[in-house]
Parts: sequence; C-alpha cells; structure tokens
Amino acid sequence: MQVASLGSGSRGNGTLIEDGDTCLLVDLGFSVRETVHRLERLDRLPSDINAVLVTHEHSDHIGGVLPFILRFDIPVFMTAGTRDSRAFTKICEKLGAFNPVECFSPHKPFTIGSITIEPVAVPHDASEPCQFVFSNSVHRVGLLTDTGYITPHVQRQYQNLDVLLLESNYDPEMLDSGPYPYRLKQRISGSQGHLSNAQAASLLAGIDIRRLQHLVISHISEKNNLPALVTSAITEVLDDWRGELTLAGQDDGTQWITPFG
Repeated sequence: MQVASLGSGSRGNGTLIEDGDTCLLVDLGFSVRETVHRLERLDRLPSDINAVLVTHEHSDHIGGVLPFILRFDIPVFMTAGTRDSRAFTKICEKLGAFNPVECFSPHKPFTIGSITIEPVAVPHDASEPCQFVFSNSVHRVGLLTDTGYITPHVQRQYQNLDVLLLESNYDPEMLDSGPYPYRLKQRISGSQGHLSNAQAASLLAGIDIRRLQHLVISHISEKNNLPALVTSAITEVLDDWRGELTLAGQDDGTQWITPFG
C-alpha cells in the first residue's frame, strides 16, 4: 500500500491511496486540467483511479469532484449528508448533470478492490463529514484533516498506523493576529473547525506511534501557520520516534510514500 498527496491546503486537496491494482482518490479541489497535471507528477492517469471518496462538501475538497468523475466516468462515494448538502446540490445544478452517488455510513467499514475503508465521523462544520483509515492485509494508513477537535472516537480509530496524514492547520497566535475576519477566525479555531499545531501534537501524544513509519503533516494554512512552527510543535511530542516526517505542500503535495514490511 502507498499514499501520495496531490496537494493539501485551503486552495485544494486530493490524496491517492493505492494497493496493487486498486487506486482511490480522496477528495478533489482542483480543476480537471490541474488534476491531470498533478497525477502525471506521480506517474498516474485518471484511468488508473477506481473510485473517488469525499470527506465533506467544502469547496477545497469537493469543488473538482463532479467535473472529474463525469469526464472520466469514475464512481464517487460519500455520506448521505454530503450528497444532500446544499453545496453539493449547487455544483450538480451548475453542471446540469448528476452522476449517481454511492453512499456509505460514517460508522461502517466497506471495501473497494483490495482496500478496506473505515470511515471516521469527525466534528467539522459540514453535513455528515468523515475522515478515513485505509487498510489491506498488512498496512494501515490514516487520513485526518478538517477536524475541530480530537474526540475519544477519533483517538481510538487512529491507533497502530503505518502512515498518518494529519492536519496541523494553524498557529493560534498567527490566526489571532492575521488578516482573516473575526467570524472566520472563530470558525477555524472552534470545535467544528480545524486542528491547531498543539491539537495535532496532542493526538500524536495520545496514540501508539511505535508502528508509525511515516507522518505527513497536511492542510497547513498559508496565512496562519509556518512550517517551522508546525515542525517544532510536532517533534516536541515524538521523543525518540524514528520514522519519517513530511510536510505536504499546497502546490506540490508529496511523492509516493510506501511503508515497508
């Protein structure tokens, strides 16, 4: 199993999870042309993708989904709440077309090809949002962004991973003194918003990371955070962890990340 980020941040998100002949794309906030370009960087084509999974209906995660799946005839999976959200409905109306959606429960695992998908319900200001843990017979890969705070359920689900893509969105001081309107600052830092550097570090301190080989910090705000602040907060709780730490960029994402064993 391997994973790669097409790009991560408020201007667009997309993540590839691959195991053998099964390739899944999680979220898509880029245009079709930009997506094809980013796939080429990873030596992949749209025809390689078996399905698109959607975490929630915010534009940086769903804005490019319908144009992409309609162009390349790829099935899409999301919760019923996301499907019925006003944001998704508006995209369908704008395109004048609708591709049938496969709905899943945020509380029940399901399988596509050789990959088992465990949805994880998270607190976020969307209609039935979720994140995911992916597994095959050997490895477990967790994806956790767009989460307001770490619930006990979230902490239980993200134990014993080989790879974790984890949001570390903002530094509270930079957010407080930054250019965003007050209401947006409140939304980001609220219980239905995003994880701060300290909250991301708190999750890592509360889970068993002895098996973790790769930690990919994602969804880093370009205006309310700095790579040095992220790295400082995260490494403070990693102690003698010997895995590889990567920061996923907005423009360049990551290369393929493959756990061993």
